[in-house]
Amino acid sequence: MDPQYIVFGLVVGVLVGLTGIGGGSLMTPLLILGGGVPPTVAIGTDLAYGAVTKTVGGWRHLRIGTVDLGVSKWLAFGSVPGSLVGVWAVNHLHSRHGDDFDGVLLAGVAGALLVVAGAILYRVLFMPGAAERERHSVEITRRVRIQAVTIGAVMGAILGMTSVGSGALIGLALILIFRLTPHRVVGTDVFHAAILLWTAALAHGAAGNVDLVIAGTLLLGSVPGVWIGTMLLPKIPAHGLRPVLACVLLASALAVLSKAGVDLPAWVIVAVPACAGLVALLVHRRRSRPEVVPA
Repeated sequence: MDPQYIVFGLVVGVLVGLTGIGGGSLMTPLLILGGGVPPTVAIGTDLAYGAVTKTVGGWRHLRIGTVDLGVSKWLAFGSVPGSLVGVWAVNHLHSRHGDDFDGVLLAGVAGALLVVAGAILYRVLFMPGAAERERHSVEITRRVRIQAVTIGAVMGAILGMTSVGSGALIGLALILIFRLTPHRVVGTDVFHAAILLWTAALAHGAAGNVDLVIAGTLLLGSVPGVWIGTMLLPKIPAHGLRPVLACVLLASALAVLSKAGVDLPAWVIVAVPACAGLVALLVHRRRSRPEVVPA
């Protein structure tokens, strides 16, 4: 039992409770880069620990009324079978190509992280007026059902293959397509992710891709962490954490790419996220300036 995994779980658990983002997006690269865990085992173990963590968070969000059950249900109709397809694809390719597939899988994880980081930064930088169109709940029409099932299937497949995306990518869809308010985005995201992660985790467990000792150690930190995060949610603006989280994910993506064999100097891994964070800060300050009314 390595104490560093307890710290990993605590930090990521708090972020999941606060923002609905950061579970697989942070834990998988932490296990690969910080713990030296093989990619397939890191993905399966992350999904197993995340299933329990997000079940705790989902229950808490359900209790405080921040879950849109209709949207969650229709997302799950697509994401559950999608995740099974993703798990099958990873196991099939790994059994066929052996350890040679690890580099490809690392590149896939890095690519998913880049998409997630880009999606969060896009929301921060280019959607300042999104709050004006937000709503507390979504009317479940035929179009909404089709959209939810399709999005769920695609995101489920990505998650089954990489363990990345249950928070950030689904969360972005809840913002862009379903236009839910921030707290409802977080609650619905975490609640749906609990359903999705259990499916993918059980499938990876059946394939032998889960290290139960590491998963249990992560839970020692993540369960209290997600509880703390959901308690802090009404008091801390989640949107303030998103630019920081996006930069961390961007750095993680570049580090995983480097581990996959891409020749990236250390200064690039540090400088690119730092520049992205600086741009986000400058944009935020510019928007926060009071408008000057002409005399």
